Amino acid sequence: MFIDFLRENKKISILLAVLRVYLGYTWIMAGWGKIASGQFDASGFLQGALAKATGEHPAVQGWWVVFLENVAIPNVEIFNTLVPWGEFLVGIGLIIGCFTKTAVFFGMMMNFSYMFSGTTSTNPQLVLLSMFILVSAMNAGRYGLDGMMMPTLKEKLFGNKTREERDAA
Repeated sequence: MFIDFLRENKKISILLAVLRVYLGYTWIMAGWGKIASGQFDASGFLQGALAKATGEHPAVQGWWVVFLENVAIPNVEIFNTLVPWGEFLVGIGLIIGCFTKTAVFFGMMMNFSYMFSGTTSTNPQLVLLSMFILVSAMNAGRYGLDGMMMPTLKEKLFGNKTREERDAA
């Protein structure tokens, strides 16, 4: 019932749009700060995550350490580009409401990556708020580019079929 409310209520879409823009602003500012400074280097963060994997109660799990040691650290230069631009592009997508579900999904992936690396900060809050956007399906992008392009795209792809007919196709 609550999920249907988030997905179908036109009035809640206004609240979701405000939430979407807030999340977008948070992401765009985080990304732009790194891009504008030109000084972003994930090496220290990644080494700090490895240090949090030791002790009696490690904050970073062993399976994540394997990823850090075998993928992230050897390819830190790629991550030095992907992180700031990923944050920035997620922010733009959320602010303008373009591919909203995709943008919020990748934002959540980054949030979880930061948390897996032992950093809390605002990441749990952003994940929680992002879940409302993700669950609301297209309603979060109703007042954005998704709301303008998706009806036309659905019409071109599916014609005037009902939801049941589209789901069966």
